[in-house]
Amino acid sequence: MKRTLILVRHAAAEDQKLMVRDFERELIGKGKTDSSAMGRWLASKNIFPDRFISSRAARASQTAVIMGDQLHFQASDIILEDILYDGGARGYLAVVNAIPAESEVVALFGHNPDITYFAEYLSGADLDSMSKCSLVIIEFDNLEWAEVSAKTGTFILYQSPKQLRDSN
Repeated sequence: MKRTLILVRHAAAEDQKLMVRDFERELIGKGKTDSSAMGRWLASKNIFPDRFISSRAARASQTAVIMGDQLHFQASDIILEDILYDGGARGYLAVVNAIPAESEVVALFGHNPDITYFAEYLSGADLDSMSKCSLVIIEFDNLEWAEVSAKTGTFILYQSPKQLRDSN
């Protein structure tokens, strides 16, 4: 059985301000537009995750909600995980290893640099740095989620909002 993991970096958010904690930063207009476009792109490729997992940080969970809307995924079904905010690659791995076996396609929403490191850790790909609202698709052949670890995945593609704009 093939399993597919879609790693999504949160979209563009408001700048850090003195009165707003980093965790509470919300998406700006560009971030909302990019999130919607990336969700439509996944739908156009017939990629419909059966599970969404997101950092609890506002900008990540808002990215998940907007993309989910384009993919007919209910916001109330998004799983929020504290460890995806500043938990490092180990935190991301713990979340992936705990995904129930019945899930085949999972979208996971997080933050740089951790999400880029995690994509590289799983696939061995050299990504440099994922741009805001970009995604990486990694496939795992004949592995349960609990068996996913370093270099067990196959890098399929990297897609960014800029690439979408440039192709139109």
